[in-house]
Amino acid sequence: MTKGMLGVLAGLALAVAGGPQTASAAYCGAACYNNCPTTACQPTACYTTCRVERETCYRTVYDTVQEPQEYTVNRTTYETAYDDVAETCYRTVVETNYREESYQVSRPIYETAERVENYTVMRPVTETVYHDRSYTVQRPVWEESVRQCKRIVQRPVTETIEREVRTCVMRQVTETVNQERCYTVMRPVTTYRTVRRDCGQWTTQQVYHPGPVCPVLVPDACGCPKVCMTQRPGFTTCKKVWCPRVVEQQIPCTTYQPQVVRQVCPVQVCRNVPEVVVSKCPVQVCRMVCEEVVENIPIRTCRMVCETKTCRVPVQTCRMVAEQCSRRIPYQVCRMVCETKTCKVPVCSTRQVAYQVTRRVARCVPKCEAITCTRMVARCVPRQQAYEVCKLVPQTVCPPAPTCGVVGCADGNCGYTAPVDTTQPLAPAPEPEAVPRTFAPVGPNT
Repeated sequence: MTKGMLGVLAGLALAVAGGPQTASAAYCGAACYNNCPTTACQPTACYTTCRVERETCYRTVYDTVQEPQEYTVNRTTYETAYDDVAETCYRTVVETNYREESYQVSRPIYETAERVENYTVMRPVTETVYHDRSYTVQRPVWEESVRQCKRIVQRPVTETIEREVRTCVMRQVTETVNQERCYTVMRPVTTYRTVRRDCGQWTTQQVYHPGPVCPVLVPDACGCPKVCMTQRPGFTTCKKVWCPRVVEQQIPCTTYQPQVVRQVCPVQVCRNVPEVVVSKCPVQVCRMVCEEVVENIPIRTCRMVCETKTCRVPVQTCRMVAEQCSRRIPYQVCRMVCETKTCKVPVCSTRQVAYQVTRRVARCVPKCEAITCTRMVARCVPRQQAYEVCKLVPQTVCPPAPTCGVVGCADGNCGYTAPVDTTQPLAPAPEPEAVPRTFAPVGPNT
């Protein structure tokens, strides 16, 4: 039955694909049936065809959802507590004591005494005596007179004369001389040095990386799913590896060395030659002319007249008179007296004094407290998913009996219409889709 249905389907497919241009000897032996009427091509026997039916099915799909879940854990915290601990400590106390010591000292005693000393002094005695003295004095006498004063003055006289002016100017003279020039040029010098060069190359190496280990749900002997760790297939990567190859090479090195070159070059030298230029220019000359000038100058003359005068002059005379005097001169006498004195000498002594000290000692006290945490828990939720399935249902089609009088419908007007359902496409039944598997995470509550 299945082979017959496949054959019918193949024939229909060829008839539809070939179209009216396909030649076949089954249609009245004609090479072309473009002019054949439609009723001539209708089937004359019963045949089996397939009808496509669509059916809606449902499958269970598992979705993974994350739900918050609160859980309580115990956490240990440490608090610092302080205890008072009494300790006995000792400190050093320094005490100062005094003891008496005797010592001898010498104390100076000063006494004042007087002695008599005689001495001679000279006392001045002053006497006044008057003397007559004559002296000459000069008395001024003024007289008025006129005196002629002759003096020579210089009067300026301006004259214009021509004077030769000699000016020294510098005239440029150009000469050509040979001058030796020294300049430095850089000459190339080639040397060779040995260089070690790495002429290696990159090679490709394949590295295999194993695949990760993933949990997979597999059914056990009882048909219950269980988690099994499965090694995934690995992959191969290529990496570049450098293979060194050291080669020695002679590399030319060209350096430029300075070299002094001498060259004689004609040079035009411009020098200045002094030249005297004589020119005449008018000059105003001022000369002084002497003239005698007579002036009458009034003169007041003073002459001194001598006169003799007499006066009494007191004169003091001083003479020294010797006298005897005496005086008492005090003086000090020092003598040392021994005395005994007592002083207190400080003496330091140390002793240990105990005292109590209270210090705080820290210690850790553990404390257990409960805290609430929230975590996301994965849960599988089943749902029904609809999908369509296409099925091919075999169907037998028989043509009705012809109503025409001619067997085989020779006139082509049989009035037969083929029961072909063109609304439904001919398609194979699709395979049901595989139900996707959703793996629930393995947690402490699963």
